[in-house]
Amino acid sequence: MTSVISADHTSVAPSPATALRCRNCGATYPLIAVHACAECFGPLEVAYDEQVLAAVTREQIEAGPHNIWRYAPLLPVGQDPASRVTLDPGFTPLIRADRLAAELGITGGLWVKDDSANPTHSFKDRVVSVALTAAKGLGFEAVACASTGNLANSVAAHAARAGLLATVFVPSDLEPAKIVNSAVYAPRLVAVDGSYDDVNRLTSELGETDEFESTAFVNQNVRPYYAEGSKTLGYETAEQLGWRLPAQVVVPIASGSLLTKIDKAFTELVKAGLVDESPWAVFGAQSAGCSPVYTAFAAGQDVVQPVKPTGIAKSLNIGNPADGPYALDAVRRTGGAIESVTDDEIRDGIALLARTTGIFAETAGGVTVAVLKKLVESGQLDPAKETVVYNTGEGLKTLDAIADRVGPTHRIAPSLRGAREAGLIS
Repeated sequence: MTSVISADHTSVAPSPATALRCRNCGATYPLIAVHACAECFGPLEVAYDEQVLAAVTREQIEAGPHNIWRYAPLLPVGQDPASRVTLDPGFTPLIRADRLAAELGITGGLWVKDDSANPTHSFKDRVVSVALTAAKGLGFEAVACASTGNLANSVAAHAARAGLLATVFVPSDLEPAKIVNSAVYAPRLVAVDGSYDDVNRLTSELGETDEFESTAFVNQNVRPYYAEGSKTLGYETAEQLGWRLPAQVVVPIASGSLLTKIDKAFTELVKAGLVDESPWAVFGAQSAGCSPVYTAFAAGQDVVQPVKPTGIAKSLNIGNPADGPYALDAVRRTGGAIESVTDDEIRDGIALLARTTGIFAETAGGVTVAVLKKLVESGQLDPAKETVVYNTGEGLKTLDAIADRVGPTHRIAPSLRGAREAGLIS
């Protein structure tokens, strides 16, 4: 790989990306806008030059910006700062959750990686920043996505920053806050009467039309680059732990991509010599209203059967998860497990996390915390080992899920007598 010259005429490190490679048959393709293998129709992912990765040092990363682009030497795009389309997401808090650990009986240490602290308040800012940087480099001037909400928020915001035409497609029954969080950035916001899987199918068809042939669909034709942004969650976790890997991680599953990329990040860190090799187990979390990966795991199957999503965890409601089989592989290979939880358990998880850590998570975070509790109680997760759970979004986006469970604990007249009658003072 050769270096390029940045806008300020300084040399930029070479990209470690070498090709797109099929995850099924291994066929390779140039670094272009394509996501499916022409040979077997399998998904493509970015392949890297391991010698280039091995040359990256901790010191090089630590000297970088306090966002995902500190890991640019490990990503397929963005080596030149001038090339980036970004809101500078990442380097979100890794919070020690001692009170939550005590309540659940976890003695090995528990951390919450809180990605609600990103610019549009979800982890999607990571993947969108990488995807739109790739799209810009490939010459696209318009972007689009199918989304359960958070992705639409992030695509609309990034496009507004970069001056790109954005079209975001969402299910029409999406949470109102997520609709507002996209609409405020003035994209073309298209509400589709159907599930996310219906929306995704529609955008796949639109991508073949003349009107959208010059549009980068972030989770379709530039999906291989988009997915790589999730690795930064794994990189940050290791760096924030002092350049070591946690023994256990619990990750929510929608498409399954986030889980597989965190696992890939840990693998790359070991190969690059940035962390010492140590075992880790990956656990997956799904809502009972949409749990096709859990169902396959529990049945010992390799094939994930599509389902019709229901339930309150709409950001995880992907009934036909593209990366489901690969999530199964990662969980089984590392000795983890997958669990699902009901809507009531999700609400309890949101409340438990808020009460013990001060973090208000959206429904996906409630799924993850409720699954953590279930994994400990069932003996599937070792409470004596260090564990990291991932909160991927902000609770203010899904207020309806918890609104009827919280509110004023007292109602009093504006007087000392009123306070005394309520037991607030003696």
